Amino acid sequence: MTSEYPADHLRRLRLGGALVAVCLVLGGCNHTSDEVTGSIVPDDYRQRHPIAIQEADQTLIIFAGTGRGGLTGAQRADVASLAQTWLREGTGPIVIDLPTHTPNARAAADSLREIRALLAAQGLPPNAVTVRDYQPRDTRQFAAIRVNYPRLTATAGPCGLWPDDLGSSSKNHDYFENKPYWNLGCASQRNLAAMVDNPADLVQPRGETPAYTARRTNSFEKYRKGTSTTTTYPEADKAKLSDTGK
Repeated sequence: MTSEYPADHLRRLRLGGALVAVCLVLGGCNHTSDEVTGSIVPDDYRQRHPIAIQEADQTLIIFAGTGRGGLTGAQRADVASLAQTWLREGTGPIVIDLPTHTPNARAAADSLREIRALLAAQGLPPNAVTVRDYQPRDTRQFAAIRVNYPRLTATAGPCGLWPDDLGSSSKNHDYFENKPYWNLGCASQRNLAAMVDNPADLVQPRGETPAYTARRTNSFEKYRKGTSTTTTYPEADKAKLSDTGK
């Protein structure tokens, strides 16, 4: 049985089919599209709501009455505590805002001398304290002494933002792809930032302190001798309320 097509024509058809197949394969490998499907919100809540380390003012408010100069006992304790905290975490000088041309200006000036004396007694150098005058804009507001200093703080948020609908919607890809919504994890990050004692701990660990070698040496010595290394508490039995059931 002979073909109705010439041999040359068949060869051209085969060659054309092979070229089409190669083009399809290459086109499939290089296929690109400008359309982006799915959510662009990071799945990790730490990326959606990162904790930022920055400087912020720590302020102590001291009220000075018009008829009394100096500080009360509680105010002296507050100033001494602020001085110790500044030595540990302060990142800049202490700035004292002193009210002037107010009914309590004279009493505030007397209190300022005691504040500076207390700060010096706690070990603060004189050049670490700066005083600046101020007048309250609102005359009805009580003019208080403000003691400020900058320190590192950790912040996150703001929370409560809902850029997308939580329900099914043509614009909400997170609902169909089971992605976390934007506000998830924000409160946890904000609470962690508020509770951390030293914000620098969120960036890097602290250096290790020396080991308690006295206790470790004592335990090793007991282990070498074959005696028990546990600690006995002779007063432990005195906390029992009754011997019933023994």
